[in-house]
Amino acid sequence: MKNRVSRKASSFTESVIRDMSRQALAFGAVNLSQGFPDFPAPDDIKRAACEAINADINQYAITWGAKRFREAIAAKTKWHLGLDVDPEREIVVTCGSTEAMIATMMAVIDPGEEVIVFEPYYENYGPDAILSGAVMRYVTLYAPTGDNPEWHFNPDELRAAFNEKTKAIIITTPHNPTGKVFTREELRFIGDLCIEHDALALTDEIYEHIWYPDAAREIKHTAMATLDGMRDRTVTINSLSKTYSVTGWRVGYAIAAPDLINGIRQVHDFLTVGAAAPLQEAGVYALGLPHSYYDKLQRDYQRRRDYLLGVLEEAGFKCFKPDGAYYIITDISDFGFEDDLQFTRHLVQNIGVAVVPGSSFYRRPELGAQQVRFCYCKRDETLVAAAEKLQKLR
Repeated sequence: MKNRVSRKASSFTESVIRDMSRQALAFGAVNLSQGFPDFPAPDDIKRAACEAINADINQYAITWGAKRFREAIAAKTKWHLGLDVDPEREIVVTCGSTEAMIATMMAVIDPGEEVIVFEPYYENYGPDAILSGAVMRYVTLYAPTGDNPEWHFNPDELRAAFNEKTKAIIITTPHNPTGKVFTREELRFIGDLCIEHDALALTDEIYEHIWYPDAAREIKHTAMATLDGMRDRTVTINSLSKTYSVTGWRVGYAIAAPDLINGIRQVHDFLTVGAAAPLQEAGVYALGLPHSYYDKLQRDYQRRRDYLLGVLEEAGFKCFKPDGAYYIITDISDFGFEDDLQFTRHLVQNIGVAVVPGSSFYRRPELGAQQVRFCYCKRDETLVAAAEKLQKLR
């Protein structure tokens, strides 16, 4: 009998992150695993979506994005990043950044070409490689140490990963799951390697507004496309999800040079046709919010981060303080469990808190076998409830 399921689909494993959300429901645990806010989206953004639906913006938008929304993306990109983007030729709107990344990889990669990714990495990149036929090459992000207080890569290891088969490198900044914010100098080093090897940079920048100032170090989001020589070889991927607390809307976009966007649009058209029309119209409103919105977003998440860091350290975790995004990677070696999977089961079933096992972010699971990831895009009440449960670990 012929196999009824393809080798590609058969090689996928279940999303560990989304499985942990299901376990949180099954055991009645506080869910600090999946990175979705459990607080409402801003009322004015929701109202804009309702008004769009009531105005009968309910049919297909232009496949690659409603004109008003593309113009709003271009306008925000101009004031935020200083980049002039042609809304007619250099933007495609997608069903979330997840679709933007797979559409991009399928558009630019031929089977057998290599893509570099830093590990730990967001779990979708593995299946993206399978679907696009890419060969993944992994470069380690090393955890902070006394000598180096930031997550960091070895420049020699990264240089060695580039070769004549390299088509692209995936960069997530601010980074999921570590919270690393790549410095301008690091991005310049990566960009120079891309130029030297005629490779593309695929940058996932959905946490671009969620980073935390530090008096001791310069921390700021830098977009790869703003660096000299990288404008036309970068695909910048983003979405409404994290910045506006609407992860369920699935409205994302990619910005790139016209030849790259044409390829991405072709794939996108036959993957999903288009993103939800009324939610794109609401996106026009969201992208036009004043700078004060983003300042408050940053302050609110920094407060949540600092609270959860205190809770975790008091409970016995060794924490790697994030500079951006809304996740905390922790070292669990002092708890005496065999590995992260055993500890995660104990945490969700007996303590009542769901987290993500660190091994799910690595190609070699042993690298994350003593790590778990917490997320803090949650209401104060949720974080307090988690804190009360975590006291049982002491």
